[in-house]
Amino acid sequence: MFIDEKVLTAAEFWVIAQLPENAHRRLELMDGEIINMPPSRQINTTIAMLIGYWLNAFVIPRKLGYVSGADGGYTITESNAFQPDAAFISKARHQKLNGVEFPVAPDIAFEVISPSESSNDVEKKVRYYLAAGTSIVFTVYPDSRTVYRWVTSADGKVQGDALTENDVIDRGDALPGFSVPVRDIFPDETDPAQKDDEQTP
Repeated sequence: MFIDEKVLTAAEFWVIAQLPENAHRRLELMDGEIINMPPSRQINTTIAMLIGYWLNAFVIPRKLGYVSGADGGYTITESNAFQPDAAFISKARHQKLNGVEFPVAPDIAFEVISPSESSNDVEKKVRYYLAAGTSIVFTVYPDSRTVYRWVTSADGKVQGDALTENDVIDRGDALPGFSVPVRDIFPDETDPAQKDDEQTP
């Protein structure tokens, strides 16, 4: 949902986003227009936290950089500013935590997709991330428990492939050694009482 028809720069957007009246809004800038993001569904925010958990478990002990959550903003281009649901940015690209937004695109971005998001907007976001220096983008679809992995090929084309729960999320170049089974970023919604019944002889 667009809330302002004026075309803005990312710098102008961050000033507006920090106004008191916008304190409880999650805003992004797409092609110079402010978008008011809808509140996350329970499953979306839970998945985002699980992704952040696995990233932090790898990144923090190795002092590799920083993991941001859904309120962490990144300037992607002069007219685009996004808040990925989870992201990693290396110390090599951003060493000190100061200011509000990260001034460059993250190394890795995770977007947990809501039903209200159009495939066109999702694809546009992916392309902007990759063009701005993000090594890999993961788009996560909670209802189908599917993840799409997006990278730029050697010939400059954007390539995406689907990962199922039997696959592994990894990123050798941006985060060497990191991997997590796709199934582990989705919450276990099994009823505890059902588990007890299954274990009863």
